[in-house]
Amino acid sequence: MKQIIKKWGLLCIVLLVTIGIIAGCGTDGENTKKEAGNSTAEITQNEEQFPITIKDDANREVTIDEKPETIVSIQASNTEIAFALGLGDKIIGVSDYDNYPAEALEIQKVGAQDINAELVLTLLPDIALVTDYHYNTHPNILKQFEDAGIDVIVVGSATSFDDVYSNIEMIGIATGTETKANEIITDMKQRLEDVKEKAAESITDKKKVWVEVSPAPDIFTTGTNTFMHEMLQAIQAVNAAEEHEGWVQLTEEEIVQLTPDVIITTYGYYVDNPREQVLSREGWSEVPAVKNEQVFDVDNDTVTRPGPRLIEGVETLAKLIYPEVFNK
Repeated sequence: MKQIIKKWGLLCIVLLVTIGIIAGCGTDGENTKKEAGNSTAEITQNEEQFPITIKDDANREVTIDEKPETIVSIQASNTEIAFALGLGDKIIGVSDYDNYPAEALEIQKVGAQDINAELVLTLLPDIALVTDYHYNTHPNILKQFEDAGIDVIVVGSATSFDDVYSNIEMIGIATGTETKANEIITDMKQRLEDVKEKAAESITDKKKVWVEVSPAPDIFTTGTNTFMHEMLQAIQAVNAAEEHEGWVQLTEEEIVQLTPDVIITTYGYYVDNPREQVLSREGWSEVPAVKNEQVFDVDNDTVTRPGPRLIEGVETLAKLIYPEVFNK
């Protein structure tokens, strides 16, 4: 029956797309993950049994009749999660920015914030993993997907490890890979706890760390309610921007006055020699991190992308900031 719905829905939707009817429009976002207060997907059946009904991060009940065989993921973090769950061979469409794992680079790109709706409808996946941004800005397109028989799952924004665990769990339930999802979550939690315990036992002199997520002249950093802040707390380091929330821009004069012991950059993937650029900045020579050459670049995706590799980001930061403790 679902395949029949898909076929008839596809004919109707492609026609609408062709004449330019599909267009995104905003919503008030009242049902998003944070406002709904959901920390995990709600399931009404036993593990990995279909049909199942879950409550996604838009607080919608979504019934999935059969275990998905084809998936479109329109967010890099969700794609990483899906691959970690062993679903790589089922993914037939990814976002324009998906770059990990390497196999994702070979998969059909279907847009990013702006979805290539016609292409997704041509691919006609069993399930589409979208974001709360898509839900708030392109509700018409998502409805067209559902009318064509595609199960749409809204995966909410994540700003903490707990949010990431929730996303992994929900995607695992929706795709019949809950056992693997629990294994990933358990591993992440254990590795994070190991880092926290080692830091708490061994570190008494906390270092102040300045994080740069964009280079000069427009330097942005991460304050509270970000992964980087949570990571620094986990390793007993002090976020030099802890008086600010989210991603904020500071002037070079303001940064110098913070006198960080360590500087972490996250933009080496598009800026050559970020470390040398920081070390050579005029007026920064007396900053402890510059004076002692404690400037390091890390893989941006492992410290900002809400997926399984976040734990690698924590472990990397620990080794760079406290090598005497974590490189033993």
